[in-house]
Amino acid sequence: MPHSARRPVPGPRSKAAGLAAALVLLTGCGGAEPEAAAAPTTSAGVGVVTTAADGVQEITLQTQDDYTFVPDTFTVAPGTVRLTVVNVAEQMTHNLEFDGDGPEPIEEGIDFLGPGQEETIEFEVTAAGDHPFTCTFHAQLGQTGVMTVAG
Repeated sequence: MPHSARRPVPGPRSKAAGLAAALVLLTGCGGAEPEAAAAPTTSAGVGVVTTAADGVQEITLQTQDDYTFVPDTFTVAPGTVRLTVVNVAEQMTHNLEFDGDGPEPIEEGIDFLGPGQEETIEFEVTAAGDHPFTCTFHAQLGQTGVMTVAG
């Protein structure tokens, strides 16, 4: 065989150098941690119970892609409540239903709230105590909350 056609057989040092170069390339291509999606910020006034000019208590809740209500607890006085839910999620749809486990039934609820939508319901509460609510789409993932009516 002519000298020019011969290939050198790699020794242990050249194999190790090749392996090290491959590791450097692979690490550079995919070793960085992916950036976590930024959590939505809570809008001003979310979670604050106020009284409107018509005497109705108003509260706004926010829901998002992380299976939570913000806030997940709030307190109102007996009387009329105007509850707004704002869905700031980019992907998730939500709803809100009172569970019926409270001291009185609350029939009003929000059936479907797509990303970027908001809806307001109004209802009367008279009995003091805790009124649990949930997103029935994500109840198993812990998307629940409690409205307390002060006594």
